[in-house]
Amino acid sequence: MSIALRKPGKSESFPLEIGGVAGDRRNGRGAATNRSGRYEPIAYEPVDDGWESLGELEALATEVQEVPARRIITRNSSPDIGFDRSINPYRGCEHGCIYCFARPTHAFLGLSPGLDFETKLFAKTNAGAALERELADPAYRPRTIAIGTNTDPYQPIERRYRIMRRILEVLSAANHPVGIVTKSALVLRDLDLLHSMAERGLVKVALSVTTLDRKLARAIEPRASTPDKRLETVAKLVEAGVPTAVMVAPVIPGLTDMEMERILERSAAAGVKNAGYVLLKLPLEIGDLFTEWLKSNCPDRANRVLSLMRSARGGKLYDAKWGERMVGKGPYAWMIGRRFEIAAERLGFNKESVELRTDLFTPPVLPGQQLRLL
Repeated sequence: MSIALRKPGKSESFPLEIGGVAGDRRNGRGAATNRSGRYEPIAYEPVDDGWESLGELEALATEVQEVPARRIITRNSSPDIGFDRSINPYRGCEHGCIYCFARPTHAFLGLSPGLDFETKLFAKTNAGAALERELADPAYRPRTIAIGTNTDPYQPIERRYRIMRRILEVLSAANHPVGIVTKSALVLRDLDLLHSMAERGLVKVALSVTTLDRKLARAIEPRASTPDKRLETVAKLVEAGVPTAVMVAPVIPGLTDMEMERILERSAAAGVKNAGYVLLKLPLEIGDLFTEWLKSNCPDRANRVLSLMRSARGGKLYDAKWGERMVGKGPYAWMIGRRFEIAAERLGFNKESVELRTDLFTPPVLPGQQLRLL
């Protein structure tokens, strides 16, 4: 094996054969390449030197590094999202969704947003204790905490680490509201806590569904729950009295947008009363990764999908402008929005919003801390 060197460029896509990782090594992974992140002065790419030495490498395994978190609640002031604080129990995500907008964050760690993002993971094992400390701060004021807005809190390694379970236990004990987004049926493991919190008006859950095509889902989000399993999960959450929504997200023009109405119809049949959608976002390295994935998995549709994406993003693959980044702009983006509105109206979605309670909040009492009288 030899190493090809290049300085990081701004090209929308590099040839897959340069930096590609053999398919049998990345079975069950979303990305095809593992190029260095944008902050590295030199980018390293594995290239077969003609001696077939790449074939000697073992299949990529998931590695987890346990890291302590000094603080666990992240704040934001973005005007186009409905929360000002969130928690991410993990960095990186084994689901391997090729479109994941959290991928570029791995570049901050000196790792690749490609295969590193889905194989080199970081678990914040003290998240529960860190959360208790922050909630116990006399200056803390409760507002809904969003979980799952970056990486999925119910990704496969959660079965072993149970960090999300501990976070929910802390929030439930403190009567603190939380909104959860996931694409994993593992959320049902915590149905006891979710049911109890729902009775107190403290929780809502959203499942994201990209496609109903199981083969496409396996390729585009390889280690997430199947579409049917997610809809079964939605039905069980609704049956348990947990306020549940479905996000048609991301909507990929020319690839999955034609499924929007069917996803909403299946969601309505499962008892869901609220739904939303988000247009595919391709910031930073995701543009390259998604382009590579398209040309490898959907070569007959790749050019059309990319063309429609540019038409919805002012001629680029992505525009981060507030107010437009979630829904895009232009005729095709407008059509997707109107289709969603018409289907949502027909199916009776979004007639009532779910408002979570903050008035029940009871700050945790840490060891050695004086009990509060009020």
